[in-house]
Amino acid sequence: MSKTIAINAGSSSLKWQLYKMPEEDVLAQGIIERIGLGDSISTVKFDGKKESQTLDVADHVQAVKLVLDDLIRFNIIASYDEITGVGHRVVAGGELFKESVLIDDQVLAQIEELSSLAPLHNPANAAGIRAFKELLPDITSVAVFDTAFHTTMPEVAYRYPIADKYYTDYKVRKYGAHGTSHYYVAHEAAKLLSKPIEELKIITAHIGNGGSITANLHGKSVDTSMGFTPLAGLMMGTRSGDIDPAIIPYLVENVPELEDAAAVTNVLNKESGLLGVSGLSSDMRDIENAMEEGHPGATLAYDMFVDRVKKFIGQYMAVLNGVDALVFTAGIGENGWMIRRDVVKGLSWFGMEVDPEKNVFGFAGDISTADSKVKVLVIPTDEELVIARDVERLK
Repeated sequence: MSKTIAINAGSSSLKWQLYKMPEEDVLAQGIIERIGLGDSISTVKFDGKKESQTLDVADHVQAVKLVLDDLIRFNIIASYDEITGVGHRVVAGGELFKESVLIDDQVLAQIEELSSLAPLHNPANAAGIRAFKELLPDITSVAVFDTAFHTTMPEVAYRYPIADKYYTDYKVRKYGAHGTSHYYVAHEAAKLLSKPIEELKIITAHIGNGGSITANLHGKSVDTSMGFTPLAGLMMGTRSGDIDPAIIPYLVENVPELEDAAAVTNVLNKESGLLGVSGLSSDMRDIENAMEEGHPGATLAYDMFVDRVKKFIGQYMAVLNGVDALVFTAGIGENGWMIRRDVVKGLSWFGMEVDPEKNVFGFAGDISTADSKVKVLVIPTDEELVIARDVERLK
């Protein structure tokens, strides 16, 4: 028996889940928020209980030590030695990493070098890796890349229509993200449909504060909405998604406070999407509440969000030349019954229908009607389990 911890480190957060392996039993899970910002909040869930505390956590090393000490304090482990493996979610693996790998100094350096592909994520992922290496230097340490699942995309999908040298010399191409989630829910969909995944065409919609949609052909990614970085594709919580690239120099030339491309990119990453259009919030729950009260910005943000999701699903129906199932997952996809209803309503010409009695908050499984030509599924994602499995595989 071993214990493996799956880590998803953000710039000011550390999400984790501890497993008993190979049984895949979840022993505990939690998150530390506001790392380095003061009044940090640490939450631990175990045995049906939830414990939270507020304190100052200066950096990721202190956050990791807090997690480990809490596991001992709550008698979940007796000592650090019980944890034999750690798996780290890493967003961008570029063309270097086509599958999960054991982490050594070279791999860590390469993850940091790839930060230009995921500037909001890779530096934080690397910080989490360094923190664990400092406190638990001898355990198996594995990097699991969001981009790895998408390395099966054909060149026609991942190349951009720009001069060849920008790909060959500078590696400008589509990489995608959320690969562990798309992989997991596609395989779970095959189980629900009682068919081999090698026979299925599935569109997976990972829709949360960040979002991406993937065309899965026979278990492999053949196209996905995120691009060179996670900024591309869908409209998201604070990210714009796809825009005309000529907007960037236009804003630099005409908006005094946007002095260069980096400033515009910051706006597109952190001040756009639902937040930018609504002027209220990046949280879809807030948007829906305000929309029901007649707020015009919230209504427009909601309608634009639905519009972009529908368009990508329509594209990927064409890429796959048909589809057996559409899968909704992640925070909005799993909980947003209104979003699911309105997205599928706009795809009814394709014979896709949801059952209003099943399409409710908290329901997981098949939400399509008996007459629907395409199965519509809600499947909770479990990226942490994919991470833990890869740690066990590489031990």
